[in-house]
Amino acid sequence: MVMTSHSTALAANPVLRVPPASPAAAAAYFGASLAFHADVSDVASALAADGDPGFVVLDSRSTASWDQGHLPGAVHLPTALIPEQAAALLDPAVPVVTYCWGPGCNGATRAALALAQLGFQVKEMLGGFEYWVREGFAYETGEGGERRAADPLTAPVDAADCGC
Repeated sequence: MVMTSHSTALAANPVLRVPPASPAAAAAYFGASLAFHADVSDVASALAADGDPGFVVLDSRSTASWDQGHLPGAVHLPTALIPEQAAALLDPAVPVVTYCWGPGCNGATRAALALAQLGFQVKEMLGGFEYWVREGFAYETGEGGERRAADPLTAPVDAADCGC
């Protein structure tokens, strides 16, 4: 029977082929990630709490997408219009949380970049509008407010279920 070394076994493992970062590097990376990203559930919780959440939510999608549904109280500002309209619509002292359609769309990332280049503090809402709806949070449409039930295959029953 041939014995393989621990390092040989790890090299065959696609997860550990590239070793994990050191704890210090991981802490720096994940800490930075939280400075740049917000979770859909955290945004919903902050918006639902009494008082000012301390940020404004910006929908960077097209007008047609905005009309189909958007977060209550969100500001609509398509990414291409940010350079010319952000100063008139947003307070530079208030952080902005951008979102677009979902994880397959980088519109919120491009909007966050454009806002940061203009001097705004900004975060991107991970999951976008798609995950907002999947988790069953209220949203507005051109015809008025709506609320869908959470998708039982993708949304946790409560925040404790996702390990958040």
